[in-house]
Amino acid sequence: MSKIQVSSVRSSVRDLLKGSEEKKRNFNETVELQIGLKNYDPQRDKRFSGTVKLPNVPRPRMSLCILADAADVDRAKLIQLDFMTVEDLKKLNKNKKLVKKLAKKYDAFLSSDALIKQIPRLLGPGLSKAGKFPSPVSHAEDLEKKVTDVKSTIKFQLKKVLCLGVAVGHVEMTEDQLTANIMLAVNFLISLLKKNWQNVKSLHIKSTMGKPQRLF
Repeated sequence: MSKIQVSSVRSSVRDLLKGSEEKKRNFNETVELQIGLKNYDPQRDKRFSGTVKLPNVPRPRMSLCILADAADVDRAKLIQLDFMTVEDLKKLNKNKKLVKKLAKKYDAFLSSDALIKQIPRLLGPGLSKAGKFPSPVSHAEDLEKKVTDVKSTIKFQLKKVLCLGVAVGHVEMTEDQLTANIMLAVNFLISLLKKNWQNVKSLHIKSTMGKPQRLF
Protein backbone atom coordinates (compact mmCIF):
# COMPACT_ATOMS: atom_id res chain seq x y z
CA MET A 1 0.00 0.00 0.00
CA SER A 2 1.50 3.32 -1.01
CA LYS A 3 1.81 5.86 1.78
CA ILE A 4 1.70 8.77 -0.61
CA GLN A 5 -1.34 9.82 -2.56
CA VAL A 6 -1.15 10.73 -6.22
CA SER A 7 -3.04 13.94 -5.42
CA SER A 8 -0.43 15.09 -2.89
CA VAL A 9 2.45 14.23 -5.22
CA ARG A 10 0.69 16.14 -7.98
CA SER A 11 0.31 19.21 -5.77
CA SER A 12 4.05 19.10 -4.87
CA VAL A 13 4.84 18.77 -8.57
CA ARG A 14 2.62 21.75 -9.29
CA ASP A 15 4.44 23.87 -6.66
CA LEU A 16 7.81 22.78 -8.01
CA LEU A 17 6.89 23.62 -11.62
CA LYS A 18 5.38 26.94 -10.53
CA GLY A 19 8.59 27.80 -8.69
CA SER A 20 10.73 27.04 -11.73
CA GLU A 21 8.33 29.05 -13.92
CA GLU A 22 8.59 32.11 -11.67
CA LYS A 23 12.37 31.97 -11.66
CA LYS A 24 13.01 30.85 -15.21
CA ARG A 25 16.60 29.61 -15.56
CA ASN A 26 18.32 29.55 -18.90
CA PHE A 27 18.68 25.78 -18.78
CA ASN A 28 16.27 22.89 -18.33
CA GLU A 29 16.40 22.09 -14.61
CA THR A 30 16.51 18.44 -13.59
CA VAL A 31 13.99 17.26 -11.01
CA GLU A 32 15.54 15.02 -8.40
CA LEU A 33 13.86 12.66 -5.97
CA GLN A 34 15.69 12.94 -2.65
CA ILE A 35 15.32 10.10 -0.21
CA GLY A 36 16.23 9.93 3.46
CA LEU A 37 16.27 6.45 5.01
CA LYS A 38 16.02 5.26 8.61
CA ASN A 39 16.32 1.98 10.57
CA TYR A 40 18.98 0.95 8.08
CA ASP A 41 22.55 0.05 8.77
CA PRO A 42 24.53 0.23 5.53
CA GLN A 43 27.37 -1.65 7.27
CA ARG A 44 25.21 -4.61 8.26
CA ASP A 45 22.07 -4.61 6.15
CA LYS A 46 22.20 -5.75 2.57
CA ARG A 47 22.87 -2.76 0.35
CA PHE A 48 20.23 -2.61 -2.30
CA SER A 49 20.61 -1.71 -5.91
CA GLY A 50 17.95 -1.75 -8.59
CA THR A 51 17.04 -0.13 -11.87
CA VAL A 52 13.62 0.81 -13.16
CA LYS A 53 12.46 2.24 -16.46
CA LEU A 54 10.30 5.35 -16.12
CA PRO A 55 7.40 6.10 -18.48
CA ASN A 56 8.92 9.47 -19.53
CA VAL A 57 12.60 10.18 -20.25
CA PRO A 58 13.92 12.00 -17.15
CA ARG A 59 17.19 13.18 -18.71
CA PRO A 60 16.79 13.95 -22.40
CA ARG A 61 20.29 15.44 -22.61
CA MET A 62 21.98 12.42 -21.10
CA SER A 63 25.13 11.64 -23.09
CA LEU A 64 25.61 8.15 -24.47
CA CYS A 65 28.28 6.33 -26.41
CA ILE A 66 28.13 2.92 -28.06
CA LEU A 67 31.18 0.64 -28.16
CA ALA A 68 30.39 -0.63 -31.60
CA ASP A 69 31.19 -3.32 -34.12
CA ALA A 70 31.12 -2.35 -37.81
CA ALA A 71 27.36 -2.80 -38.25
CA ASP A 72 26.58 -0.73 -35.17
CA VAL A 73 28.96 2.04 -36.24
CA ASP A 74 26.77 2.51 -39.32
CA ARG A 75 23.62 2.43 -37.18
CA ALA A 76 25.06 4.91 -34.69
CA LYS A 77 25.93 7.35 -37.50
CA LEU A 78 22.33 7.28 -38.69
CA ILE A 79 20.99 8.51 -35.36
CA GLN A 80 24.00 10.72 -34.56
CA LEU A 81 25.02 8.62 -31.57
CA ASP A 82 28.65 8.85 -30.44
CA PHE A 83 30.54 5.61 -30.97
CA MET A 84 33.92 4.02 -30.37
CA THR A 85 35.29 1.06 -32.30
CA VAL A 86 37.46 -1.76 -30.98
CA GLU A 87 40.43 0.05 -32.53
CA ASP A 88 39.55 3.19 -30.55
CA LEU A 89 39.33 1.16 -27.36
CA LYS A 90 42.66 -0.56 -28.02
CA LYS A 91 44.29 2.87 -28.32
CA LEU A 92 43.41 3.59 -24.69
CA ASN A 93 45.78 0.73 -23.91
CA LYS A 94 44.01 -0.05 -20.58
CA ASN A 95 45.45 3.22 -19.26
CA LYS A 96 43.47 3.81 -16.06
CA LYS A 97 43.50 7.58 -16.45
CA LEU A 98 42.22 7.43 -20.02
CA VAL A 99 39.51 4.90 -19.18
CA LYS A 100 38.45 7.05 -16.23
CA LYS A 101 38.29 10.07 -18.51
CA LEU A 102 36.12 8.11 -20.96
CA ALA A 103 33.81 7.01 -18.12
CA LYS A 104 33.49 10.66 -17.02
CA LYS A 105 32.76 11.91 -20.51
CA TYR A 106 29.48 9.98 -20.92
CA ASP A 107 26.54 9.33 -18.63
CA ALA A 108 26.07 5.80 -19.96
CA PHE A 109 27.35 3.31 -22.50
CA LEU A 110 25.91 0.75 -24.87
CA SER A 111 27.87 -2.03 -26.48
CA SER A 112 27.34 -4.30 -29.46
CA ASP A 113 26.48 -7.80 -28.26
CA ALA A 114 29.53 -9.20 -29.98
CA LEU A 115 31.89 -6.94 -28.03
CA ILE A 116 30.49 -7.03 -24.53
CA LYS A 117 32.70 -9.93 -23.38
CA GLN A 118 35.82 -8.21 -24.70
CA ILE A 119 35.31 -4.97 -22.79
CA PRO A 120 37.02 -5.98 -19.53
CA ARG A 121 39.93 -7.25 -21.60
CA LEU A 122 40.13 -4.07 -23.66
CA LEU A 123 39.52 -1.51 -20.93
CA GLY A 124 40.12 -3.23 -17.62
CA PRO A 125 37.63 -2.67 -14.77
CA GLY A 126 37.35 1.11 -15.23
CA LEU A 127 33.80 1.30 -16.57
CA SER A 128 32.48 -1.18 -14.00
CA LYS A 129 34.14 0.78 -11.20
CA ALA A 130 32.42 3.93 -12.43
CA GLY A 131 29.10 2.06 -12.41
CA LYS A 132 28.86 2.48 -16.16
CA PHE A 133 29.35 -0.97 -17.61
CA PRO A 134 27.65 -0.92 -21.02
CA SER A 135 24.18 -2.28 -21.70
CA PRO A 136 24.33 -4.84 -24.52
CA VAL A 137 22.45 -4.17 -27.73
CA SER A 138 21.87 -6.75 -30.46
CA HIS A 139 21.66 -6.06 -34.19
CA ALA A 140 18.00 -7.07 -34.09
CA GLU A 141 17.16 -4.32 -31.59
CA ASP A 142 16.14 -0.85 -32.64
CA LEU A 143 19.13 1.25 -31.59
CA GLU A 144 17.18 4.49 -31.23
CA LYS A 145 14.62 2.78 -28.98
CA LYS A 146 17.45 1.26 -26.94
CA VAL A 147 18.94 4.74 -26.42
CA THR A 148 15.55 5.99 -25.19
CA ASP A 149 15.27 2.99 -22.85
CA VAL A 150 18.67 3.73 -21.32
CA LYS A 151 17.78 7.40 -20.92
CA SER A 152 14.52 6.39 -19.20
CA THR A 153 16.16 4.02 -16.74
CA ILE A 154 17.12 5.18 -13.28
CA LYS A 155 19.15 3.39 -10.66
CA PHE A 156 18.69 3.30 -6.91
CA GLN A 157 21.80 2.23 -5.10
CA LEU A 158 22.53 2.44 -1.41
CA LYS A 159 26.15 3.19 -0.68
CA LYS A 160 27.48 4.20 2.73
CA VAL A 161 25.10 7.01 3.55
CA LEU A 162 21.37 7.00 4.23
CA CYS A 163 20.42 9.61 1.67
CA LEU A 164 19.97 9.11 -2.04
CA GLY A 165 19.16 11.40 -4.93
CA VAL A 166 17.89 10.23 -8.31
CA ALA A 167 16.89 12.25 -11.37
CA VAL A 168 13.22 11.56 -12.08
CA GLY A 169 12.43 14.26 -14.61
CA HIS A 170 12.91 17.88 -15.67
CA VAL A 171 10.93 21.08 -15.43
CA GLU A 172 9.82 21.08 -19.07
CA MET A 173 7.74 17.95 -18.48
CA THR A 174 4.01 18.19 -17.88
CA GLU A 175 2.54 17.76 -14.42
CA ASP A 176 1.18 14.35 -15.50
CA GLN A 177 4.52 13.12 -16.83
CA LEU A 178 6.41 14.14 -13.72
CA THR A 179 3.78 12.73 -11.36
CA ALA A 180 3.82 9.39 -13.23
CA ASN A 181 7.63 9.19 -13.07
CA ILE A 182 7.74 10.08 -9.36
CA MET A 183 5.02 7.59 -8.36
CA LEU A 184 6.73 4.77 -10.25
CA ALA A 185 10.17 5.66 -8.84
CA VAL A 186 8.91 5.89 -5.25
CA ASN A 187 6.97 2.62 -5.40
CA PHE A 188 9.95 0.85 -6.95
CA LEU A 189 12.29 2.21 -4.28
CA ILE A 190 9.94 1.04 -1.50
CA SER A 191 9.93 -2.46 -3.03
CA LEU A 192 13.74 -2.56 -2.66
CA LEU A 193 13.71 -1.67 1.04
CA LYS A 194 13.82 -4.37 3.66
CA LYS A 195 10.95 -2.96 5.70
CA ASN A 196 9.36 -0.97 2.90
CA TRP A 197 7.84 2.27 4.22
CA GLN A 198 9.27 1.71 7.71
CA ASN A 199 12.69 2.47 6.25
CA VAL A 200 11.65 5.80 4.78
CA LYS A 201 12.42 8.89 6.82
CA SER A 202 11.65 11.52 4.21
CA LEU A 203 10.97 12.00 0.51
CA HIS A 204 11.41 15.30 -1.29
CA ILE A 205 11.45 16.43 -4.89
CA LYS A 206 13.66 19.31 -5.92
CA SER A 207 14.50 21.05 -9.18
CA THR A 208 18.18 21.94 -9.70
CA MET A 209 17.82 25.50 -8.44
CA GLY A 210 14.45 25.27 -6.69
CA LYS A 211 13.31 24.68 -3.13
CA PRO A 212 12.71 21.09 -1.98
CA GLN A 213 9.06 20.02 -1.89
CA ARG A 214 8.20 17.43 0.73
CA LEU A 215 6.31 14.32 -0.38
CA PHE A 216 6.62 12.28 2.80
